[in-house]
Amino acid sequence: MFDLDKWQEILGTIKKNKLRTILTAFSVAWGIFILIILLAAGQGLRNGAQEQFGNDAANSIWVDGGMTSMAYEGYKPGRMIQLNNADFFHIKKDIAGIDHTSAVYNGHQSKILSYKNEHAGFIVRACAPDHNLLEKAKIISGRFINEIDFNEFRKVCIIGIPVRKALFKDEDPINKFIDAGGTKYKVVGVFNDPGKGDNDRIYIPLFTAQRVNNGKDKVETIWASTGTVSIDGSKQIAKEIRQTLAKKYHFNPMDINALNVSNNNIEYARIMSMLDGIKIFILIIGIFTLIAGVVGVSNIMMIIVKERTKEIGVRKALGATPFSIVALIIQESVFITSIAGYVGLLAGIGVVEGLKAAGLEGDFFKNPTVDINIAILAVGLIVLAGALAGFFPAIKAARVQPITALRED
Repeated sequence: MFDLDKWQEILGTIKKNKLRTILTAFSVAWGIFILIILLAAGQGLRNGAQEQFGNDAANSIWVDGGMTSMAYEGYKPGRMIQLNNADFFHIKKDIAGIDHTSAVYNGHQSKILSYKNEHAGFIVRACAPDHNLLEKAKIISGRFINEIDFNEFRKVCIIGIPVRKALFKDEDPINKFIDAGGTKYKVVGVFNDPGKGDNDRIYIPLFTAQRVNNGKDKVETIWASTGTVSIDGSKQIAKEIRQTLAKKYHFNPMDINALNVSNNNIEYARIMSMLDGIKIFILIIGIFTLIAGVVGVSNIMMIIVKERTKEIGVRKALGATPFSIVALIIQESVFITSIAGYVGLLAGIGVVEGLKAAGLEGDFFKNPTVDINIAILAVGLIVLAGALAGFFPAIKAARVQPITALRED
């Protein structure tokens, strides 16, 4: 039941002790504010890492040829291991657990691209039809390389948004031809990389690039996604790839310089584990910040009760029950911590949203968000802690005999 007299008394006490109330509220609001900011920062780091990897990039294995560093079966060290189309098709068709596969030839070759009177330098990457699934290239118009383009050596390309802006301005690029190092390619699609890191390029079919550049059947890197395979399963896939290629090219399977097999599943799990550790560390810091706020509330409530000892004695002499005295002090504590906690929550969320609106996110820091359930739980806990902080001093005060309280200076 709403007791107007009690609330008027609480507000009167707060107004009478403005500085003390402000300090109490600030300690609570600051604790909630810091917790919100830290949790958002931790989630932003995690989101950034996940976007950099992407689902398929995280669950993938990259294979690069290298140079042997060990003698093996009569072969001397120092031999170059050059991967080719047969290795790509072997991994694609014969290795169990593989989801999507692509191969890259001259993967970071920069060329001057031209359309009419416009010229700009961008990367030309030769790849297979599944490549957009591995790099999470989102097609926004047209299409990606298909099997017909791939097998028939078609001179087609898919361009990133920066390429479209530089060469075509506001013109629709689909079915237009661009010149890349003296070879004309028909634009069949435009893509956007959500992570923005792969937009400054065009994609062309692998077989076409090999023919145009007289690259025979050479490939630099083979990419293979492992779908939902477990970490242990991905390790087995990587081991099988290394062993089969070691047998084909006659090098020691333990020679890591001969063939680089990068298991991104392991790297992704390691980074996520590290970020989970950071998140837990951040949460611990936030909790200790809240505890500091609660300690501040407790200390101030003890001072409040001490100062009001004589007043409590008068109340008891006039017939006030111990329960009414305890309830009054706890109500004041809960009121202050509730308002302060809510202000800290709003301030924290406001700063986080402000950072997002200002575009201060980066490649490794994306969409900092706060789990609203955790935020509300934190406010609830600090309100409960505020109630406990007022409860124990109030119990002590309620036990004081009226005559003793009235003698208190």
